[in-house]
This record gives sequence, C-alpha cells and structure tokens, in this order.
Amino acid sequence: MRLPISLKIFSITTALLVLMVVVTWLSVLNFRQLNNQVRALSDWYLPLQQQVASVEILIRQQMVHMERVMMGMEVAKPDPDFLAKESNGFDMRGVNADQIVDSSLRMLGEAEAQQDIELDRVTLAVLGKQLPAIQTVRQHFHMSFRQFQIEAEEGTPRSEKIVRDALLREKDTVDVEIGKTIDILNKLTQDTAIQAKAEEQRATTLNWIVTAIATALGLIFAGFVTRSLVDPVKRLVGGTRAVEAGDLDVEILVRTHDELATLAASFNHMVVGLREKERIRDTFGQYVDPRIVKSLLENRIGADKGERQVMTVFFSDLQNFTRLCEGLTPDAAVRFLNRYFSLMSEVIRTRQGIVDKYIGDSVMAFWGPPFTDAADHATLCCLAALEQMARMDAFRIWLPEMFGVVHGLPVVDVRMGIASGEVTVGNIGSETSRGYTVIGDTVNLASRLEQANKFYGTRILVSEATRNLAGTLAFREIDSLRVAGKLETVRVYELLGLAAELSDADRQRVQAYEAGLARYRAQDWDAAEAAFRECLATEPKDQPSQVILERIAAFRQAPPEAGWDGVWVALSK
Repeated sequence: MRLPISLKIFSITTALLVLMVVVTWLSVLNFRQLNNQVRALSDWYLPLQQQVASVEILIRQQMVHMERVMMGMEVAKPDPDFLAKESNGFDMRGVNADQIVDSSLRMLGEAEAQQDIELDRVTLAVLGKQLPAIQTVRQHFHMSFRQFQIEAEEGTPRSEKIVRDALLREKDTVDVEIGKTIDILNKLTQDTAIQAKAEEQRATTLNWIVTAIATALGLIFAGFVTRSLVDPVKRLVGGTRAVEAGDLDVEILVRTHDELATLAASFNHMVVGLREKERIRDTFGQYVDPRIVKSLLENRIGADKGERQVMTVFFSDLQNFTRLCEGLTPDAAVRFLNRYFSLMSEVIRTRQGIVDKYIGDSVMAFWGPPFTDAADHATLCCLAALEQMARMDAFRIWLPEMFGVVHGLPVVDVRMGIASGEVTVGNIGSETSRGYTVIGDTVNLASRLEQANKFYGTRILVSEATRNLAGTLAFREIDSLRVAGKLETVRVYELLGLAAELSDADRQRVQAYEAGLARYRAQDWDAAEAAFRECLATEPKDQPSQVILERIAAFRQAPPEAGWDGVWVALSK
C-alpha cells in the first residue's frame, strides 16, 4: 500500500467516528424516551402523589379532631375551651385540604397543557374528576360534623344519633374516595417506573448490540490497514529491543513506501553508527575508563572546560618494585604488572572509581561526581583500598606460577595514600594529546601520604578529610604531619577496616595509641611511652608505635623547641 501513514490513520479514524456517531444517535433516541418517563415521574406524577398524600393526612387529622370533640361532649362536664380548640383545628385542617386539592387541580391543568412531554392523559383526566370528588365528600363530611355539633348542643338524643350515624357514613365515604385516588396515583407511578426501567434495559441492550457491530466493522476495516502499518512497527520494536540487549548486528527490512520505510532506513544508519561507537569504546576503553570514553563520545565532557569538585584521590605503589624488576625478564615484568594492574583496576571500577593513570608500578585513581555520588566517594575509595589489600593474597598465590618456582619468591606488598578535598578536573594536555584527570593540592597530598607509609610502616594512610567523610569505617590517628612541599599541617589516619569487623584487641590498641599520641603532643614522655608500650604488647609488630617510641627517645635526649605543636615534618617525599 502506497498511502502515507497520515492518510491510513485518518481513514481508520474517520470510519470509527462515523460508527461512533451512529451509536450516539441511537443512544440519544433511546435515552430521550427514558428521559420522558423520568420527567413525567419527577415533574408531575410524584408531586401529585405527594399532594394527595398531604390531603389524606389533613383529612385523617380532621377525623382525629372529630373524635376528640365527640369524646369531649360525652363527659359529665364538657370543657368549652378544649371543644373550641379541637373544633377550630378541624376547620383549619379542612381549609388546608381544600387548598391542596385546588393546587393539585391547577397542576393537572398545567400537565394537560404540556406538549414537550408524553403523559398518561387518560389517567390524568380520571384524576381531574376524582380530586373534585374528594373535595365534595370532604365538604359533606365537614357539614355533617357541624350539624352533629348543633344537634349535640340543641337537639334530642334521637336526632343526635341520626346525625352521628350520617357523620360516620360521610367519614367512610371520604376514606373510600381518598383510597381510590391513591390507588390511581400508585398505579400511575408504578406503571411509569416499569416503563422507564424497560426503556433503560432496551437502550442498554441496543447500545451493546450497536457497539458490538461497530467494533466488528472497525476491526474488519482496520485489519486491512494494520498489515502495512503495525507489522513494520513490530519489526522496528524488535530491532530496538535487540539493540537495547546489545545486538548491534540487527537490520530492519521494511518494504512499504511510507514514513515507516524512512524510519527503518534511519534506524539502520543509527545501528551502523552505534557499531562504530562501540568499536571505538571497546578499543579506547582499554586505555581510558569506559565511562570517560562514553562521556566524550556523547559530548558530555567539554574539551576545554575544567571545574572544581570535591573528590577523593587515591595513589598506590608496589613496595621495592625496582629491586624486584632486576630479577625479571622484560616479558615477565610486563606480565607481572598487567596481572597486578588488572586485579587492582577491577576493584577500583567495581567501586565506581576512575583509573586515572599507571605510573610505573603506581596506580592513580579518583572518585567523585559525575561518576560517583557526592556523599559516597570517600567511603567507596576506602572500601576499594581494603578490597585491593585483600586481593593481594590472590596475587601472591599466582606468583609461583609466573616465576616457575615455589621457594625464594620476592615479598610483594603495596602502600596506599588517600586524600579528599577540592580538585580541578577536566581534559588537560596539549592540542595533540590530552587526558581527563584531576590536579591540585589534594592530588599531591594523596601522593605524599602513599609515600609516608614508608617511615610509619603502615599500608593505607588517609587524610583527615577522608576520615571525616568515611566515618563509618575504622580508622586510627597516626600523627600530625607536614608533608614535603606543603605548609599546612595534616592529621594522618590509618585505615584499619570495617568498623563492625574490628576485633576487641584492635579497638584496645587504637585507644591506647591515640591516648599515647595525646600525651606525646603534651610532651608527657613517660605516659606516652607507657601507652605505646601497651600497643606493642597487644600487637608486637605495630610499627607506628615503634616509630613514635624512637621519637620519644630522641626528644628525651634533645627536647623539642619551645612552642612545639607535636607536628612531624617530613623532609623527603
């Protein structure tokens, strides 16, 4: 089919609209009849029924007043006030009843004049005769009551009995006439309600039948169009899902000559572009973090823009690697480093870090926005450092396989430095060679902390800012240090592990060490020495305690200058 999609859709829509108009027209006809019945009930029949019910209530009340008057006259000493009150009530109820009957007759006249609604005019005509009959018998009943009162006061017992019997007959006649009228109105409202319900059922049934016919016709009509419209869309959706699942070899074939064919061609061109980008990403992802490659390809990282961000920077370095390499062939050294870097980099990337560069046997990485949440970068970096330390055991197990010997293997260990703070991040380099990296004092501090492990005998040192941001982990304050190239003092902490996994002995050692450090800064050499000795008693290989004890011994021989603040100055990098 060579029709454009817009015309196909317009054709289907027009056909459905025509069917909708037909259904609506039939519904209007059905519900107009239903509305007529409902209006007859609500506007005329029920109000008439309510008015007749009111007349009945008033006449019943007249009868109650009548009975009270008759009982009041039978007592030994009738109460004139009571009799006058009840007689007056009798009269008022009669006047009210006649007024309502007159109102009902006017309503009947208005109903007969209505031309826009179908009414049961035969029944209404019967009511037009029945209502005056009620009024007539009620008035006769009224007059009989008055005659009874006169006979009761002035007549003989015989005449009073005759009038009483006539009054009771008039009362029964009123009951009969009211009952007839109520029966007529009840039948009228019930018949109208039944007709309304039948109209509703008929309208509903007809609507369903017409809707079913319209649906069937719509489906038949749409079926001729959907083959050329929906099938290509399904193929496009299938191709999109295949691309979403990573299959970039998919190709969509659409043989129509409409917009879907153009869309399919564009889709195929897009897949070719994605294949090219994926090839670039796979190739350069071995040299640069894939997330950076993706951001560069999507132009989310500006070529000449830098920004200030709070990040966490990481440096690690293999201990005595230079001496280790002296006994390795070049191929063995490359295999050694590749295996080591693979293990370390996998941990960094798993923990959302970015591997910045490899410098000899050193690794530089960083954590921070937009690749890491601003609240988690320090914690993730510390967790990565702990996991890398754990991975070193697996790396040492692999060494015999690489060297081909079991005994006499070199000792392989790693030192790490971590610092958190503001850095400048962006594409930095020349016009021909650039790298997405971070620079600043925080980077230099992380590098100095990695090197400071040498003279403290530690494995992972972090800055105070890192310790504050990753407070859920376990740390030990090691010293106040002024590293080479910086004037500011930095409090240095050792990362021990997860706080929940720290043993009681390690907690005791941390408390003793930090207590000794406080006494050391106060130049209380004896108390400080006792605290550090306690640390060594818990852990004889605790090298930071040994380092501070050596300083204490030196300070005892040559006390520090006045105003000494307990800061240790690192004279070398």
